[in-house]
Amino acid sequence: MIKIYTDGSSRGNPGPGGYGVVLLYKKNRKEISQGYKNTTNNRMELLAVIKALEALNENNLQIKIFSDSKYVVESIEKGWLWNWEKKNFKKKMNVDLWKRFIPLYKKYNIKFEWVKGHNGLIENERCDRLANLATEKKDLKIDEGYQKIYSKDKLV
Repeated sequence: MIKIYTDGSSRGNPGPGGYGVVLLYKKNRKEISQGYKNTTNNRMELLAVIKALEALNENNLQIKIFSDSKYVVESIEKGWLWNWEKKNFKKKMNVDLWKRFIPLYKKYNIKFEWVKGHNGLIENERCDRLANLATEKKDLKIDEGYQKIYSKDKLV
């Protein structure tokens, strides 16, 4: 089983943000992170999960994802996401990311586990650190999905 730890952050929410990922499989470890100029915490929490799944090379893997985001975990584990999809995501946020997540989710056997943030869980703390460090880098990317949604009303 592959264990994946994820975290996302945003300073200001919206504001500069980033995600951090730790993937563990047997004795292998991989860390992934990236920062964005302007985004939200929920977008980064979900993007962390997406980026982790995109980093995998095989289908039908057994995966356990640990996240401190109730937004992400409950949306999936409580089945809300599938109702949103049936209703074409009417009046829902982060539709671009949810639509990107769904085909990835279907490729694997995934279980999510919510973990309390900042509670001393080593890998979750590492993800938090990666996400926050990513917001401080000079090569911050533009969150295109956020830009499309919010640039209509205000400068981002």
